[in-house]
Amino acid sequence: MGDQTGRPQPGSGNASTAGGDRVWTVLDLLRWTTKHFSEHGIETPRLDAELLLAHALGLERLALYLQFDKPVEPTERSDFRELIRRRVSERVPISLLLGEREFWSRPFQVTEDVLTPRPETETLVEAALKTIRQAAARVYRVLDVGTGSGAIGISLAADCPQAQVTATDICPKALQIARINADKLQVSENIQFLQGELFDPVGTEKFDLIVSNPPYLARSEAEGLAPELAHEPEQALFGGPDGYAVLRPFAVGVKERLELGGWVGVEIDSGQANVVAGWFAEAGLCEIEILNDLAGRPRVVSARKTTPT
Repeated sequence: MGDQTGRPQPGSGNASTAGGDRVWTVLDLLRWTTKHFSEHGIETPRLDAELLLAHALGLERLALYLQFDKPVEPTERSDFRELIRRRVSERVPISLLLGEREFWSRPFQVTEDVLTPRPETETLVEAALKTIRQAAARVYRVLDVGTGSGAIGISLAADCPQAQVTATDICPKALQIARINADKLQVSENIQFLQGELFDPVGTEKFDLIVSNPPYLARSEAEGLAPELAHEPEQALFGGPDGYAVLRPFAVGVKERLELGGWVGVEIDSGQANVVAGWFAEAGLCEIEILNDLAGRPRVVSARKTTPT
């Protein structure tokens, strides 16, 4: 069986040369798949090929480089071929094909019930960790609103033993994944999970630090987004028609949930930074900053509560 160009596919088992059935090596498969992904508009074709082949073979990705000449068994090629098909035909993201995504140098389990952690969100984690570490050595109460896979809250709990994290989410299935990640990364004793919308699950409790990566994409922009996003939960992506359905009440209500001197950081789309910063100012927060991600785009708006009311 061949692909749409008529070329033999690596899992078909009947690709032949003059000398009989073809032997596919690790390097052969990487070259074929990289070209195939490139032809179908996959943004990172070589990296995707390496990650999927390593997964199919049960190896670490870098181990492939030590086994370029290793023949790959037909059953392994068949598994790999199915991964290739789903990546190209269904545009399933790599993270969902692998079942996990690395974030802040740790593996997090992901499913279609949670937003896949993204590198730009590490900007928020970095800023929050800096704030916690500047505080006195004491129990530091942290609230992670809309935790999803738990990537932000768990990262803070893992890096700062003094952080006692409360992580909330409206979706019970997301909280199940977050609990699994907390157990796997051995921070369950430092983090509790509560179901509910925005600040409802914590009532009148106050925190030293509040973080959130809320849904902030505008529904009107849905058609122009990457097809891979169709596999992620809509309620974790879209913040209403204009993208502000969750950001607005978060910015308006966060001061009441902060202790005096408390810090808040929220991830935003680059075009929303000034609007959210303005809402923080109107709410009475001070020391407002807009932080850029590694690509130089505005990614986080932070502020501090310096007055009691």
